[in-house]
Amino acid sequence: MSRHVQRFHPALRMLHWLMALAVLAMLFIGVGMVSTTGPLYPALLALHRPVGIVILALVLVRLPLRLMTQAPALPHDLSMWQKRIAAASHILLYAAMIGMPLLGWAMLSAGGYPVVVTKALTLPAILPHDLALYALLRKAHTVVALLFFVLILGHLAAALAHGLLRRDGVLRSMTLGLGPH
Repeated sequence: MSRHVQRFHPALRMLHWLMALAVLAMLFIGVGMVSTTGPLYPALLALHRPVGIVILALVLVRLPLRLMTQAPALPHDLSMWQKRIAAASHILLYAAMIGMPLLGWAMLSAGGYPVVVTKALTLPAILPHDLALYALLRKAHTVVALLFFVLILGHLAAALAHGLLRRDGVLRSMTLGLGPH
């Protein structure tokens, strides 16, 4: 018989918040990159690539851990469509956290640009040099980034609704879990 958990595994909570900070940083870095051609651009680009790879590495650790551990049940009074939207949004968030860095890596590979993670680590190309493919992947990276941003806003709105309006423990299950149940 499985036991009912009220909070996510502590490692999942830590990874969630670490990744939330990294993704938030990426949003600001990405917006900064596309809005400037000035002297900050090279520095932002030099941050963007390794942070993207760190997010990919973290999600590749997080996803198996999430699949191996039990998640808290959603409140019983949520409708089935709300539960399905919650499940679908989490699948889409994981897909974006994996897909965005892979799209970026593929785009840079097709453009003939190195993915420098650190001075000592440059990732190998995952696609052949092809400028037409680079252009297509660049557009895809932008579109997926915008969709990812919408997903993040929806995720944040739902978390705040659970935490501030419903006060049903959903938000608490991913935080330190302090306070009354």
